[in-house]
Amino acid sequence: MVTSMGGGAFRDGTAVGVDIGGTGIKGAHVDLGAGRLVADRVRLRTPSPATPDATAGVVVAVLDQVGVGGPIGLTLPSVIRAGVVETAANIDPAWVGTNAAELFAHATGRAVAVVNDADAAGIAEMQFGAGRGQRGVVVVVTLGTGIGSALFSDGTLVPNSELGHLPLHHGDAEDWAAESIRERDNLSWKKYAQRLQEYLALLEKLLWPQLIIIGGGVSKKAEKFLPRIKLRTKVVPAQLQNNAGIVGAALFAPSLPTQSLAR
Repeated sequence: MVTSMGGGAFRDGTAVGVDIGGTGIKGAHVDLGAGRLVADRVRLRTPSPATPDATAGVVVAVLDQVGVGGPIGLTLPSVIRAGVVETAANIDPAWVGTNAAELFAHATGRAVAVVNDADAAGIAEMQFGAGRGQRGVVVVVTLGTGIGSALFSDGTLVPNSELGHLPLHHGDAEDWAAESIRERDNLSWKKYAQRLQEYLALLEKLLWPQLIIIGGGVSKKAEKFLPRIKLRTKVVPAQLQNNAGIVGAALFAPSLPTQSLAR
């Protein structure tokens, strides 16, 4: 089976997904037909500074622990065009202009595809989670170190939307309502919900989506803040929660013969 969303070719089988975040690099073997992890994920700390070579070294260590060969899909918290990193809001500035696909292919010796982290999480939620079968405009918002976004129209991804950088309170929205800001400022869930309300209301006014899906690690605690959000748009937590990025990354892994995916 092959379906297409935003240019990614999805298929049955398995692959490895690696999700590179601001604080952790997570990887796992993924069942592409079911959208679930085949085994427990491996997580190692993101290096500091998270330069391209240092990050590639940790990715290799994650893959060694995952212990599965074959192609890999990787995410980065950046705008990615044709494998090249265009922005570095939450990673080392040295990434800008780096051909990440070539870097990771050289470091791992594998076939590699690289995709924006929020786009990967959004693809997974649209294929297997809270957005499955949803038509019209859908926005997936990932709350973590920053705010990532994935924008869909009738199931088709509009890549690299970067809606976490919309202006809000004289700065980027993610500097006001990211999960890391809640932790940094020790905000109560009520106060955090108020901040998130402002951000989501801005998205609603700009895009008028049929559905907003809230992802990232904080989605595991959705009951603490989502009931306080009052919009005309339906807002729901992500179903794949913090594994969405890994699953979505694996969906983008280059196709290779089935035997190359064996242990």
